[in-house]
Amino acid sequence: MDILKAATDWAKAELFSTPFFMLFGLAFLVASLGFWQLGKTDIARAYIIPTLVAGSLLLIIGVGLFFTNKSRIPQFEKAYQTDTPAFVASELERAEATLKEYDTIVFKAIPIIIIACAIVLLFVSTPVWRASMITTIAMLVAILLVDGTAHARIDGYNKQLQLAAKEMNK
Repeated sequence: MDILKAATDWAKAELFSTPFFMLFGLAFLVASLGFWQLGKTDIARAYIIPTLVAGSLLLIIGVGLFFTNKSRIPQFEKAYQTDTPAFVASELERAEATLKEYDTIVFKAIPIIIIACAIVLLFVSTPVWRASMITTIAMLVAILLVDGTAHARIDGYNKQLQLAAKEMNK
């Protein structure tokens, strides 16, 4: 098994995936612009700031993850060539920590926040609060969509790392 190829393939798949954060961010920014230019009702005007904030956050997340993963690709080869067992061990540790973060943040905290926002929607009637809660739910759903596929990729990569570690210990 070529673990360097697996690591590089994983990072390249992440490079393909993270621009979706940026696309969702741009969609929120366009929506904000649309609400600003075309919004006639109080609720439409209330969406301007929340969608602007959500779009900006998604853009920042996407750009940050893109450049982080882009810089990893050359680092993988260098670390692999320097000390393969240490590379596998550090990647295995990082992948397992990332999987734990996904389980905690993406698959527990985000759904809880979505539920909390939905409950708040039941009890508030002011346009700003309703727009903020709906926008928050939409942003978190976008994050769940992208991170759900990222979780599957890093889980597969983690399994490949575990196999590589077992092969090295033989």
